[in-house]
Amino acid sequence: MKKKQAKSRTRIWRYVSGAVLLLVMAAGAGLWVARTALVQPLAVGDDGLRFQVDSGSNLSRALRNLADEGVIKWPRLVLAYAYWQEKTGIHAGEYLLPYGSNAMDLVARLHSGDVTRYRLTLVEGWTFRQALEQVRAGRNIVKSDAGSSVATATGALGVEEDSAEGWIFPDTYIYRSGTTDIELLRQAHARMQRVLDEEWRARDVDLPYKSPYEALIMASLIEKETGQPSERSEIAGVFVRRLNKGMRLQTDPTVIYGLGEEFDGNLTRAHLRQPTPYNTYTISGLPPTPIALPGRDSIRAALNPKSGDSLYFVGKGDGSHHFSATLTEHNRAVREYQLKRRADYRSSPEKGN
Repeated sequence: MKKKQAKSRTRIWRYVSGAVLLLVMAAGAGLWVARTALVQPLAVGDDGLRFQVDSGSNLSRALRNLADEGVIKWPRLVLAYAYWQEKTGIHAGEYLLPYGSNAMDLVARLHSGDVTRYRLTLVEGWTFRQALEQVRAGRNIVKSDAGSSVATATGALGVEEDSAEGWIFPDTYIYRSGTTDIELLRQAHARMQRVLDEEWRARDVDLPYKSPYEALIMASLIEKETGQPSERSEIAGVFVRRLNKGMRLQTDPTVIYGLGEEFDGNLTRAHLRQPTPYNTYTISGLPPTPIALPGRDSIRAALNPKSGDSLYFVGKGDGSHHFSATLTEHNRAVREYQLKRRADYRSSPEKGN
């Protein structure tokens, strides 16, 4: 009887041992398969794979989409790995998955938000309309209804004034795929507010501006009058002295801005006499709004004008200006530089030169 019981126990232990061995082998095989699935390169071409994760998406949906495209074979396994690594949170945007990447690389990129970024440059001296067109033409920028026109974009930005002209800071901006036109414009608007506030707090004394906005208007005139860094504060000095003396600013860029689409590139004497809210030959003081996007240097010049006695300036044809303290001297300079224009005459240096 005892011998039968011993044989039975031996047989049971053999079965149990065999079952345990099979389970261990299966677990080992499963781990091997899982590890292989996670480390083997994904189905990505030599140039890599670009794919988009939409706003509001999650890791499970992103993995299913990639599985549908044949990039990964085991989306649930990859999802389980992400949970194990506590990397289930992902960021929206466009991703570039390089050739040779595996599932672990994919999870790491999605979790860190390693998205493709683009650059967009807004140039000093552009109008708000030009800036809006540039933004909406940006690569992978989402065009919103709010950005469909100057009027709707102005409203979406929440600009207190009637016009958003001048309220966009000209600079190079980095953005992700899926960024909307208004989101980028808001970033540029906030940047301009910060820059103007910083420069206003560091301003000179006894300036003829009632508000930072008036300084912004002045900065836009300076921006359009010259691209020479050394001249900005001197031109600002001329404009400030003219304002203090009650003289009209008489600056051509304001006339051109007021003409709008009517201007064909040829500024005539008739244009100088044509009344518009911006024609500083016919109105006193500053125009009602900025006429362009001023850079920080022009804002700083408007708030820190160069002292002196010059009240006039005229383009010399090489991008620089001749400054005069008297009308007689100015008229002489006009005869020399304007009435005998050289063939390659230009009023200001080309942007970027």
